[in-house]
Amino acid sequence: MNVGVVGNLRYHSIDRILAAMAAEAPALGVRLFAEEEIAVLGPGGAAGGTLTASTAVDFIFSLGGDGTLLRGARLACRRGVPILGINLGRVGFLAAAGPETAVEMLRRVVRGEYALDSRLALSARVGGSAEEFVAVNDVVIHKGGIARVIRMSVAVEGQEVGAYSADGIIVSTPTGSTAYSMSAGGPVVIPGVDAVVITAICPHTLAVRPLVVPASSTLTLRVLDPVPDKDELRMSVDGQVAARLLPHQEVTVCRAPHPVLLAQADGESFFVRLRRKLQWGDLSDREA
Repeated sequence: MNVGVVGNLRYHSIDRILAAMAAEAPALGVRLFAEEEIAVLGPGGAAGGTLTASTAVDFIFSLGGDGTLLRGARLACRRGVPILGINLGRVGFLAAAGPETAVEMLRRVVRGEYALDSRLALSARVGGSAEEFVAVNDVVIHKGGIARVIRMSVAVEGQEVGAYSADGIIVSTPTGSTAYSMSAGGPVVIPGVDAVVITAICPHTLAVRPLVVPASSTLTLRVLDPVPDKDELRMSVDGQVAARLLPHQEVTVCRAPHPVLLAQADGESFFVRLRRKLQWGDLSDREA
């Protein structure tokens, strides 16, 4: 079994965890392939190979926070393989386990003792480009430079929703509904709901509210006149990948060909995770 590992060097415990997984891997019939940045960790290099764009793997582990998992999830989505997050960060909303259970999680993956949670992913394209951007959380149209609103049009299946004057527009999956979209006033959407959320960032009108549309929809977003400086327009994917937009250039967003397969090993429900990690509910549910 070939297992890929993505990780974040910012977490000091990653070398110890990767070395422990590598020590256990041969007995399990596993060969580890780690990203180049972390492949050299541990005595003599803990991983058995380097994870590249062409490496064939059956499973991916993420060692880090939610940001690391998002990066790994985009890799897993393109390969059609599951990913399991080992949380080394603070919240770790998407992660399935803590650092002390990393080796046990590797054993359970080999034994097939995990459940798969299929999550909607988005595909975004700029203009007529063939390049596809895959988003696990969200696609955001925004600007840099001086803080001022931009005008954008949004269409759903070719039907114009209307013009937005805002700092930007977030197109979010249910997974991403607890991230940037929630901070901008969007609803929390249960992962199993087949929908996409369109949330304006600081809209300059009281009449604009978040919009929930079917996940089967194709969305078209375009910046309207007066456009900012051409070097200021951006499309961001999961807050990690960015592409420059030209004035009036369209961005098309639709369902990605493959979902993200999040491996879950703790049996914890989405609502329990909301309460435990995002402090959902009133104060009586929180520890003193």
